[in-house]
Amino acid sequence: MISWVIGSGGLLGTALCRALHRKGDELFVPDKRLCWGDDQALADQVATTVDKFASRVQAVDQWQLYWAAGVGTMSSSAQALEPEARALTQVLKSIESHPQIMAKPGAIAFASSAGAIYAESSDEVITERSQPTPTTAYARAKLLQEELLASFVKRNRCASALIARISTLYGPGQASAKKQGLLTHMARCILRNQPIQIYVPFDTIRDYIAADDAAEAMIRALARIGEPQQTVIRIVASERPTTIAEIVSIFKRIARRGPRIVTSASRLSGLYTRRVQFRSMATQASPSPPAMSLAVGIAQLMLQERVNLARGGSQ
Repeated sequence: MISWVIGSGGLLGTALCRALHRKGDELFVPDKRLCWGDDQALADQVATTVDKFASRVQAVDQWQLYWAAGVGTMSSSAQALEPEARALTQVLKSIESHPQIMAKPGAIAFASSAGAIYAESSDEVITERSQPTPTTAYARAKLLQEELLASFVKRNRCASALIARISTLYGPGQASAKKQGLLTHMARCILRNQPIQIYVPFDTIRDYIAADDAAEAMIRALARIGEPQQTVIRIVASERPTTIAEIVSIFKRIARRGPRIVTSASRLSGLYTRRVQFRSMATQASPSPPAMSLAVGIAQLMLQERVNLARGGSQ
């Protein structure tokens, strides 16, 4: 088995690489990251990289690709999100046209956003049976990318796919350049004694899952797809709903001081439903290992951010 993680430098991507390494999979690591901004450069780079991947696939019985890449957030415009779809299209097209890869059984796992896709759902508990209710360009872009992958699988009899709709991801190593990640934002503000801007009510419920738990869940779910030409949707979540008030309380206990909270409205506030609870139908049939508790995860996050601060910055 050889595995290629696209987006290996991100929060989820690094967690996937760690988990696959522990599992004993051979990892394919390209020379360079994808060049998002230049279509021609991207096409050339993808073709060259897929050629190298194909040469490694020849020596194994099976291949896997994990798509954990992306530059968009909930506030991104449709135009800003177009490079993601073009990059995914280029990768799938290059893989499909490569006989050395398509001759071997393969599977692709795609990381999608449960919070975005079900943003306006009225279901009390959201499962794989819930209908998508997107409210943003970001959510619609994710659904389009899921469709691109599903179409790829329908055309290729040796391929299967997992669409992992992940709840709110967190963990050490979240990039500061992307304006997302409430827990990371809170940790950084507390350590710098800065006010924390919160744009939703304190009784807002979210499902926070550690990146390492999400990565392990994706790998397990992809391995369970038994038949080729199947595209399986899975909810990946801790299934432990938590309010913003509870999060503030956890940070207060760990930091041993009260965070400086500033509440205000934002144009994004209306994009998020107040109460979000997720449950995967698959975990009822095949229970997963216990997820990391939020208190332990926040403690790890605070420790890493303290180290980053001592080194003179954040990631």
